[in-house]
Amino acid sequence: MASLAGKTLFITGASRGIGLAIALRAARDGANIAIAAKSSVPNPRLPGTIHSAAAEIEAAGGKALPIKCDIREEDEVQAAVAATVERFGGIDILVNNASAIWLAGALDTPMKRFDLMQQVNARGSFLCAQACLPHLLKSANPHILTLAPPPSLDPKWWAPHTGYTLAKMGMSFVTLGLAGEFGPKGVAVNALWPRTIIATDALNMIPGVAIERCRKPTIVADAAHAVLTRPAKGFAGHFLIDEDVLREAGITDLAAYAMDPAQPLLPDLFLD
Repeated sequence: MASLAGKTLFITGASRGIGLAIALRAARDGANIAIAAKSSVPNPRLPGTIHSAAAEIEAAGGKALPIKCDIREEDEVQAAVAATVERFGGIDILVNNASAIWLAGALDTPMKRFDLMQQVNARGSFLCAQACLPHLLKSANPHILTLAPPPSLDPKWWAPHTGYTLAKMGMSFVTLGLAGEFGPKGVAVNALWPRTIIATDALNMIPGVAIERCRKPTIVADAAHAVLTRPAKGFAGHFLIDEDVLREAGITDLAAYAMDPAQPLLPDLFLD
C-alpha cells in the first residue's frame, strides 16, 4: 500500500476506539494527526483522552495535536481546524468518526438523547466537512472518510431505534451530498462501515453483545488506510465495507482481526 507520510489528518473522536486505531495506523507512516475529541481528562468508565491518544500516536511514529473539541459547537470546530492548519500547514484528510449512539425505541428515547445523536452524527459530520473543505481543496490528494453505513430505507433498521438510525443515516446522506458537490472538484468523499461489530467502548450501549464474537478496531483502521492512500480524483460517493476493501487490497486472511477466531462473528447493524 501507499503511505500517508507527511499527510495531515483531522480525526474526530480519536481519543479511543476506531478513531484512535485509524490515527495509529496513519502514525506508523509518519502522518500528522489532529485529535479532535471531548475527552481531555481521564474517566474511570471510559478509558482514553486526547492526551493519552497523542502519546500513543507519537510513540507510533506520528506527530500529534490533541485538541479538546465538541463537534456540536461551531466555534470549537473552527478553532480546532485553524489550530491544525497553523501547526501542520494544511489538512489533507478528514475522518468523521465521532458518533453518539442510543439503541432504543421511540418511547424509550429521551429527547436529550435524540438531539445529541442528531447534533453529533449528521450535523457534526457536516460541520467538520464545512470547516475542513477550504483546506482540503488545496491538498494534492484530499479525502473525507465518514464512518457511516450504506443508506437504507428498510423498516427493519428503523423500527427498533428510529433516533439512532436517523442520525447514522444522516451521516450517510451527508456523504452522498458532499460527494456529489465536491467529488467533481477532486475531493474523495466516501463512507466506511464494518461488516461485523467492532470491539469498542460503544459495546456498553448494546446489551448482550459478546466481545469474543467481535473484531478488533484494527480491521477498520487498515481498511481506512487502504481507502485514504488511493488517488482522490474520480473516487467519491462510495459506501465501502471494511473486509471488502481489504480483500481488494490483497488481504484475504482476516482471522487475525477476530477477538476470538474460534467464535462466529456478529454482523453489524444496517447490513443484510
